[in-house]
Amino acid sequence: MTRVRTIGSSLLASLPAVVLAAGGGAAFMFHTSAIGQTPVVPTVPPAASVRGLPDFTDLVDLVGPSVVNIRTLERAKEGAATGSPDEQMLEFFKRFGIPIPPGVTPRTPRQDRAPSDEAQPRGVGSGFVLSADGLIMTNAHVVDGADELIVTLPDKREFKAKLVGADKRTDVALVKIEVAGLTAVKIGDVNRLRVGEWVMAIGSPFGLENTVTAGIVSAKQRDTGDFLPFIQTDVAINPGNSGGPLINMRGEVVGINSQIYSRSGGFQGISFAIPIDEAVRVSDQLKTSGRVTRGRIGVQIDQVSKDVAEAIGLGQPKGALVRGVEPNSPAAKAGVEPGDIIVKFDGKEIDKSVDLPRLVGNTKPGNKSSITVFRRGSQRELSIVVAELEPERAETKAAAPETVKPQASNALQALGLSLTELPAAEKKELNLKGGVRVASAEGPAARAGLREGDVIVAIANVETASVKEVEAALSKLEKSRPINVLFRRGEWAQYAVIRAPR
Repeated sequence: MTRVRTIGSSLLASLPAVVLAAGGGAAFMFHTSAIGQTPVVPTVPPAASVRGLPDFTDLVDLVGPSVVNIRTLERAKEGAATGSPDEQMLEFFKRFGIPIPPGVTPRTPRQDRAPSDEAQPRGVGSGFVLSADGLIMTNAHVVDGADELIVTLPDKREFKAKLVGADKRTDVALVKIEVAGLTAVKIGDVNRLRVGEWVMAIGSPFGLENTVTAGIVSAKQRDTGDFLPFIQTDVAINPGNSGGPLINMRGEVVGINSQIYSRSGGFQGISFAIPIDEAVRVSDQLKTSGRVTRGRIGVQIDQVSKDVAEAIGLGQPKGALVRGVEPNSPAAKAGVEPGDIIVKFDGKEIDKSVDLPRLVGNTKPGNKSSITVFRRGSQRELSIVVAELEPERAETKAAAPETVKPQASNALQALGLSLTELPAAEKKELNLKGGVRVASAEGPAARAGLREGDVIVAIANVETASVKEVEAALSKLEKSRPINVLFRRGEWAQYAVIRAPR
């Protein structure tokens, strides 16, 4: 027989309060001394209520008719082997009994005949309708290298598509099919998109058309490219989803699914989408001229570290560090120098270095702009005429330095530095007014990142034209103070912060 023990009222009065939780998640509290009395249940605040999961069915009905499948074809080249385009993908379909979709059908090798003009499947991607007359947006990498494009609508109609234009830098492309009366997507406002917000994707992963996946916005302004701040999500995106729309809960397209982070080739919880406002800006130029025109000023830049910002007197680590200036470029003509920190462009703050190429790239070539640089402890305003972006130039190999006897005073030895004078010919070649060459770097100097062959241009915000000037600048500094050093390595300039031993 089970024995039940009772607890006296004096003991109950000494017990702490007890919290009981209801199955729905609500909770109430009463004191154990109040047993036998009606407990007081406080009102649950609205913020504590549990929201239900979103229903995407209406969004699928709304946006689904605007999402298309894009198959790319290529003609066999002379001597090229024709085999299965993706054995892992085919194995996936076989294992789960899924019908193999168009574009990934295995082909039997035929080595006994010459290549024909018949186009063969090359890849599968997605896209979405921008206008009722058949203009479709997708990724540039989806259509890159294709000889033919086949667009399949949700109602199974197929059309040969024409490439209007593609921009590899932003991975945006436009294609056109000859059809009328299509349902165009509604473009959303990326500025209203919030981290944690539900979003949905529709596309053709592994060629499986009209596949819907959903998740949340994980982050915004992810810097994975020079000209694009990506939207990061945890929406399941796989090969074939590229070019499809990222849709918010209002049924608006806020991005183009473009990239995944993966070690296996499949989805691992991190996906990236091109913000739709950037994509539309690019597509407008593609529609008008078939190409995208961007501005350039001719500088090589890098991020400003916290240590460098404090050492040179900038304060916060912001702006873009100019590591190099192209000869005869807009920046060179405007007076920008290696080692400058560009903090503003056309009055807009440069928070991170990646902000500068985006602002300059969005500026029309020929436009006269203002640029603010931080140099030697103060800001300077410069005027610059933006040029058109050109293909990147190959780096030129620096000439071997002349042999000059190294010098190392007690002050330099304490920093681990041995320096040599820089010959006039090298100053001319590097377009420098002064500077000294590092013969060797050990101890504090080596830990700061300096190495043999570097050319020190300034030390502690003071320009140096000789070893004596370096020693003079060091003699005026507090021994415990970190020393900022502006130096050139080849064509590029950067900062180092030397912390002298105490």
